[in-house]
Amino acid sequence: MRVLAFIAALVWGSPVVASPVATGFDQASLTRADDVASGAVRLGFNVSFYGSTYDSVYVSNNGTISFSAPQTDFTPYGLGTGYTGQPIIAPFFADVDTRPRLSGVVHYGTGTDAGRTAFGVTWPAVGYFQLGSDRLNTFQLILTERSDRGVGDFDITFNYGAIGWEAGYANGGVDGLGGTTASVGWHAGRAFFAMPGSLVPGAFVDDGPDALATHSNDGMPGQFRFAVQNGVVDVPEPASTWFLLIGLLALQKRHRVHVHIHTCSTG
Repeated sequence: MRVLAFIAALVWGSPVVASPVATGFDQASLTRADDVASGAVRLGFNVSFYGSTYDSVYVSNNGTISFSAPQTDFTPYGLGTGYTGQPIIAPFFADVDTRPRLSGVVHYGTGTDAGRTAFGVTWPAVGYFQLGSDRLNTFQLILTERSDRGVGDFDITFNYGAIGWEAGYANGGVDGLGGTTASVGWHAGRAFFAMPGSLVPGAFVDDGPDALATHSNDGMPGQFRFAVQNGVVDVPEPASTWFLLIGLLALQKRHRVHVHIHTCSTG
């Protein structure tokens, strides 16, 4: 039924879409601030991610988690071949500013997802630099333990509510729009994924051509799920008319990667 509702929204322009952002995952929070990150936070389980095993992450105010050290960069950069930083996962890498009174604060913690142990981070109705709160973004990252598939296996889920802004003032944004806009995806050294629309002005915001709140790869508008098996991300066949692209660097031969690349022309 969710797929049918989404198709109806595309055809008839209905704006009524239920948000997939989950409650909970709120045992801890970042201070109300700009450009801050947590210390190492335990996941509650181990994850295998392109040759390395991790049991903790660092949560950034600016829409990412990192695996090796705190990440406080505020200018989004491409998650492709030019990236030289540490492994990160970015549900919405941009210049978040939670100092405004009307902004929510980033919270995180353990919980469950579909009955399995999970770790989640939520950026609830957060503002943008500098002290912007006229437009707010709600998004979430969930890592779900999947030892039922294999040791270290897990799922990555990006959930989106309303996305009103795409860039902070320091990155050329005017009232949260334009400039150097958000990146979404992940980078793990040997492989990367950049969501179509990354660094493209106007792409991810509500009513944009790649609006995160209304697109999907699993049939639920605003939700993108990726299975990580044997340390490698498997990009599934999209359930909507929106298509995912994945960029791969040199992989060790022992990894088997399933890649589905599609092109589509729409009128």
